Amino acid sequence: MLDFTSDTAADAPSAATADAARQDDRALLDAYSNAVIDVTDRVGPAVVRVETGPKVRNARERGGLGSGIVISPDGFVLTNSHVVGSSKEIRLRDTEGFVTDAHVLGVDPDTDLALLRADGARDLPYASLGNSKTLRRGQLVVAIGNPLGFESTVTAGVVSALGRSIRSVSGRTIEDVIQTDAALNPGNSGGPLVSSKGEVIGINTAIINGAQGICFAVASNTAQFVLSEIIRHGYVRRAYIGVAGQTAPVPRRHAVLAGVENKMGALLMQIEPDSPAARASLLPGDVVIRLDGIEINGVDDLIRALDHSRIDRSLSMDVLRLGRLRAIEIHPIGRKPAKQ
Repeated sequence: MLDFTSDTAADAPSAATADAARQDDRALLDAYSNAVIDVTDRVGPAVVRVETGPKVRNARERGGLGSGIVISPDGFVLTNSHVVGSSKEIRLRDTEGFVTDAHVLGVDPDTDLALLRADGARDLPYASLGNSKTLRRGQLVVAIGNPLGFESTVTAGVVSALGRSIRSVSGRTIEDVIQTDAALNPGNSGGPLVSSKGEVIGINTAIINGAQGICFAVASNTAQFVLSEIIRHGYVRRAYIGVAGQTAPVPRRHAVLAGVENKMGALLMQIEPDSPAARASLLPGDVVIRLDGIEINGVDDLIRALDHSRIDRSLSMDVLRLGRLRAIEIHPIGRKPAKQ
């Protein structure tokens, strides 16, 4: 005969275990919520709305909108260069609604970053830049900004990937970009991506239209470099040789004759007069395959190699010309970028 009566004594431990599990789940959710709240309370007051264009009474006629993060008590503000553009009139609105004028200290379209200074600012709430090299995939991050004009919006997610590369508005590749699934929308641009420690580890810069949960931020270490260059020089120094080109395949026959293994290289299309490239006797049609010991497999590799550390140095360059390998010495210079 089967006994369907419940064994209360046996059921008690399982009920207690389930209740303990639910309490653990609630504790985890509370810990997550508290981490996001703590970051928001610490960094939120340092996030500003960046307004560009002339002052208007009608909100529909307002110019560009974006976000920025105050990084010093005397009013240094990081944002995106595409937020600022070429605007001559910039205003910053804080979380209390206070508005102050600002001016541009420098822009770097190659990394989509800009440094502003709030006029007459002192003792402002500010956030510190962290070390983006310490980030790990899966780490909690919080994005704060003004998407679509909705001020002080907070979203949370994780670091989805590290070391991504995206194309900047100038056409140059931005390296070491952080990918996150923290929701971003137009207006978030220039706002901070923050770690659970309350440190700014990225400047939100891009979303992929039509994709969900794929957003990008310029790493804080890149921002720190751009910040220091703008403060010291007013712009970011990069090595200039005076060429225009494109990525192109290296003909197999030429590679065999020259004894090189490159399948791709940087094909030079134009040489600027009186440039380092012209003085080094480079010609249109030359294919660069190596610079200063670095293998060049395309234009992006060439651009990446021409960083500020190679300004005013004599560098070796290997090029393929009509199927023959030529060793050329070139002396890059530092040139101020064209006025944006």
